Amino acid sequence: MTQLVRWSIGAACIASALFLSILGNAQEKMQAISPNNHGYTLSRESVLQGTVVSYTAGSTVAPLGPRVTVQSPSGPIDVHLGNAKLLESNHFTLAPGDSVRIVGETLAFGAGTQFVARVIQKGNQSLTLRSIRGFPLRPFVKAPAKSAHSQAGVL
Repeated sequence: MTQLVRWSIGAACIASALFLSILGNAQEKMQAISPNNHGYTLSRESVLQGTVVSYTAGSTVAPLGPRVTVQSPSGPIDVHLGNAKLLESNHFTLAPGDSVRIVGETLAFGAGTQFVARVIQKGNQSLTLRSIRGFPLRPFVKAPAKSAHSQAGVL
C-alpha cells in the first residue's frame, strides 16, 4: 500500500472516532434532559370541576388560544382549551356561571405551570380538545360535495 492510502485510512478512522464520541456525548445530554421535560401523559390526568369565572377565545399571553378561568374548591385555575375554531365549529360556548367538568393535566410551561384541557364537559355536551398525547385537535372540515355538473377528470 502506498503511504497516501495509509494516511487516508488513518485520517478516516480518526474522524470516525471523533464523530462517534461527539454523538455519544450528545445522547448522554439528551438523556439527562428528557426526564425533566414531561409531555402529556394520560396517567397524570386529573379532573377539574367548577364554575366558569371568565372565558377568552383568543389569549394574547402564551400559550395562545382559548382560555377559561374556573373557580374550583382550591381557588381559580387558568385552563388552556386548545383550538378556538374547534370550540366554535362544535357550537361549544362558555359563559360566566357555567358549571364545567374538565379532564386534563398540569404541565410545566415557561417559569410556571399551565392546566391543559383534553376533554371539557358542560351539561350534557362534551368535547374532546386534545389527542391522548396532548396535541390540540383541529375542526374537521368536510370537502365540498361534487355536483352532477362538475367537470372533474379527463374527457
